[in-house]
Order: sequence, then structure tokens, then C-alpha cells
Amino acid sequence: MSIKESGKIKAFLAVKKPGLDILYEDEWIIVFNKEPGLPVHLAAEVDDHNLVELGAELLAKRGIEGKLRPVNRLDRGTSGVIIMAKSATAAGMFGRMVKEECLGKLYLAIADGRLPEEGTIVAPLAGKESETRYRLLFQGGNGAFLAVYPLTGRMHQIRQHFKLSGHSIMGDKRYGGSSVPALAGHALHSFRTILTHPATGRKIEIFAPLPESLLAVIAGLAGDAFIPLLRSLPELP
Repeated sequence: MSIKESGKIKAFLAVKKPGLDILYEDEWIIVFNKEPGLPVHLAAEVDDHNLVELGAELLAKRGIEGKLRPVNRLDRGTSGVIIMAKSATAAGMFGRMVKEECLGKLYLAIADGRLPEEGTIVAPLAGKESETRYRLLFQGGNGAFLAVYPLTGRMHQIRQHFKLSGHSIMGDKRYGGSSVPALAGHALHSFRTILTHPATGRKIEIFAPLPESLLAVIAGLAGDAFIPLLRSLPELP
């Protein structure tokens, strides 16, 4: 089954908006499309430019004071969907939801080398069971464009698992990925997140447009097959 040229395709082709890109918002949460290279929290090695503070400044301009609390994690170099709770009550509610039900997460990534059509990487991280599944979307000469599904939520799970498989994520300096100077971070993007809203019971599916730099790397990898690739992406679970 192919993706219709609607939600998923439009999200893939759309260029991420400059500045803070809000994907979804209600009274409980605000969901951003985080740009690569932007830390979520204040980090010792960078200035105070971070998503929590920028998000709080945005709300303050609307007359809403308060602290934003991340519901899920994204590494500094990873882009895409990140959920922020607007209050301690919302943080507790969504934190329990994540712990009990997990988020349905789909990442898009480019890994070094050649990979099979699909695979599962099972390797403990920090002494805990960890599992990552992937599906090959396009095989280039020096890299593979993948749909990646982390079934557990360990720190740096996707990046560590692909390093252990011998196919590090491109641009990931920490875990041995090949250098991609055009990328502000590494070739890993949280593309889709599905959750059941704990306050309303409604199922929410959120897509995050890819950074322009990552789209350019994918286009370079796929060459003339880039547009046909978009139109034949499988229905991703």
C-alpha cells in the first residue's frame, strides 16, 4: 500500500519553518518540530539557546507564564517531534501515559553502508533490554535511507544500536557516523508520533516536516529516484 499524496507525503516534502515550528497545541501540551543542533535543555557546552527557554518565551509573549516540561526526549543533533507539557499536572499525566502505553514513534534516518530490506537490532543498553526495528526505504551507494521503529526508549538507543550493527547514523560524530558537513546535527529525524491523549482519550497522529538540509542529503543519496521514492513509500506501521 502506498502513501496517498496527503498527510505523510506533504509532511515529508514540506520544508521545516524557520524559528519555532508548532505542530500541535492544546491546553495541556505544545508540540514542536525541533531543529537539529538545538538542545532541549540548557547545556553546559552551548549558550542559553534551548527549546525549553525558547518555548517559554513564546508563551510569555501570549501572556502565559510558566515552565515547559519535556514529555519525550530528543538528542541535540536529532530533529523532529518533541512534546512539551504546559504544567506540572500535564507533565504527570503525559508522563504516566508514556510509561504505561509508550508513544508510537517512527524515525527517518540515513545509516552508513548497505543494509538488508528490514531488520531488528536487539542489544541491552545500560543494562536494560532494548529493541529497534527498521525497514529499508532506499539503498544508495554509500548509505541507506531507513524507517526506524524504537520499541523501547533507552538513551541514544537508535544511535547506539546502529553503531553496534556496524552501520552508524550518518553525521553522528559520537557514535562513528560518516561526516556530513551539510547537516547541523545527524541524519536522524523523529517524523511521526502517535499518542492517546490522556485527558480526552483522542488518538493524535503528529508529523514533523524534515529539515531542508536533511531533505537535500536524501535527494543526493537517491538522485533521480528521489521523487519516485516519495511516491512509493510503503505504508509505515
